[in-house]
Amino acid sequence: MDRKKKGLQGLTVYLEDSLALLCSFNFLIEAEYLSVDPYMRGFTPALIVGNIMIGTQVGKIIESKNPGFPVGRRVVANVGWRTHTIIDEKAIAKNTWLETPYLMPDFGNLPSSLALGVFGMPGNSAYFGLLEICKPEKGKTIVISTAAGAVGSHAGQIAKMYGLKVIGITGSDIKCKWIKEDLGFDHAINYKTQDIDAALKEAAPEGVDYYFDNVGGPISRIVTMHMNFYGIIAVCGCIFFYNADPNTVTESCVIQTQLLKNRLKMEGFVVYQWYNRWFEGIEKNIEWIRQGKVKYRETITHGFENMFDAFVGMLRGENIGKAIVKA
Repeated sequence: MDRKKKGLQGLTVYLEDSLALLCSFNFLIEAEYLSVDPYMRGFTPALIVGNIMIGTQVGKIIESKNPGFPVGRRVVANVGWRTHTIIDEKAIAKNTWLETPYLMPDFGNLPSSLALGVFGMPGNSAYFGLLEICKPEKGKTIVISTAAGAVGSHAGQIAKMYGLKVIGITGSDIKCKWIKEDLGFDHAINYKTQDIDAALKEAAPEGVDYYFDNVGGPISRIVTMHMNFYGIIAVCGCIFFYNADPNTVTESCVIQTQLLKNRLKMEGFVVYQWYNRWFEGIEKNIEWIRQGKVKYRETITHGFENMFDAFVGMLRGENIGKAIVKA
């Protein structure tokens, strides 16, 4: 690994700084923005009463005994649903699912909440998932599910920059209008009111080459039926299954026959597998935002006491873009 990484806005971020984070923590943060994301639902069965609900937040350091984390700076920390958190090495060691907290880069005049969206896990999921798994080639066609969500809306815009025909699947006419008129998707399909199979035949008569899958289930089965030989499926999420009883999942969700017949490649990924390149994704996304090549949208709920309502609302598809709670 390089000893030195290029950071945001021409700054230099040294690897030694990242390694130091693993060795010494002792500071108190106050939550400013908290993230609600679909993946959280998949982890809830493993939680018991008394556990802190998982999740990432942007927190402001209000007390510190660590010169590397001075008072007033903001950190991005996977510390769950709480307003105040003391971060030290012992607390991190007890929570193996936590990623190392890091100082939030300076976004200039852009809001710090973006550290939970296009400049955080969702933005990097779109960036690495699309470029590293799909490896898009100009002129080909991609379908993106949950296309008006935090990851899907970003992935679609990156795909357009790389010269792809982009078809988004989402759950309302308002969202369809947004991804087409504002984000530049070529086609939008409302899965609640349209026949997906018929809509794909019309939008992609030449077939589908890539599928950025955030949902799984029947929608994904239909999309795979339209994929060309040697198509690639990047599995980012499986929202359809988060509330499902695995014993009741129907055969309509099985896609192995299409994988076999059309020699498809299907690969799941977790964005943290590129954690050693985390700031590369942030830097590129910041560049695209400032150049006007990528747009974003946030649905912000105010008040920490409304975390649960924001979480449920996000799972019901009430948000457009990234769902955030302002503490």
